[in-house]
Amino acid sequence: MPIRAEGVRVEAASSDPELTVAIIGGSGLYESGLFEREKTHRVSTPWGAPSGAIEEGHLGGVRTLFLPRHGPGHAYPAHVVNYRANVESLRSLGAQAILTVNSVGSLKEELAPGQFVLPEQFVDLTRGRPSSFHNGGHAFHIGMADPFCPVLSRVADEVAKGSGVSLVTGRTYVCVEGPRFSTRAESRLFRGFADIIGMTLVPEAPLAREVGICYLPLCMVTDYDVWAERPVDAREVARVMSSNIERVRRWVHDLVPRIPARRECGCSRAPLEASF
Repeated sequence: MPIRAEGVRVEAASSDPELTVAIIGGSGLYESGLFEREKTHRVSTPWGAPSGAIEEGHLGGVRTLFLPRHGPGHAYPAHVVNYRANVESLRSLGAQAILTVNSVGSLKEELAPGQFVLPEQFVDLTRGRPSSFHNGGHAFHIGMADPFCPVLSRVADEVAKGSGVSLVTGRTYVCVEGPRFSTRAESRLFRGFADIIGMTLVPEAPLAREVGICYLPLCMVTDYDVWAERPVDAREVARVMSSNIERVRRWVHDLVPRIPARRECGCSRAPLEASF
């Protein structure tokens, strides 16, 4: 039986192999530039409106959706993004996989600006953000031991190697509240348990898991965090992101058609195992 909670519907995975992939664009990626737009969706959800209109088209024959996380022109900073509305709107349009574009700071010398990273784990240091679709009615505890889809991770790694993208895997992302950048003391502390730092991964990743959507963040280092005695400059972050945006688009363009239509990971089953 489906689990229902405050307007979210979660059902067992379909045997239908047709696939819909959603892309959530981060800082500097407010329009996909990946496909010819066939439709525009303006969606409402029980949690309000998503960050913007959702574009629909096809990428390598795969139905693809695009949503700018921060809205047109970066209207919504990370701490006020309506993550629940964003994820639910993509789910309502049939998304089974979500790829996200994230700009991050580096906590390690070897991860220089321009480097791409596929994190394997995250540490959540956000506060005050609505973090779940489930706020009563029954006990619901989603498993997040391995927070990102293993199939998407494997395919993204293979595609990066084949296209010459410099990619580092197996790292940890620490997600902070923002909108301010870290103090030097905080940055030195974070270096002890994380490799990259950003403001947008949580609650986006847990929400996708709650509704059974495969999720993978594609992270690009835009700066060294302030541990390196180089104060973070928002304009420099934007410059690095802009200079690498075509590399991001090429990676996504090659990745989406390679995603298996039949879901063989456990992401879709996760919410069915979380309620008791």
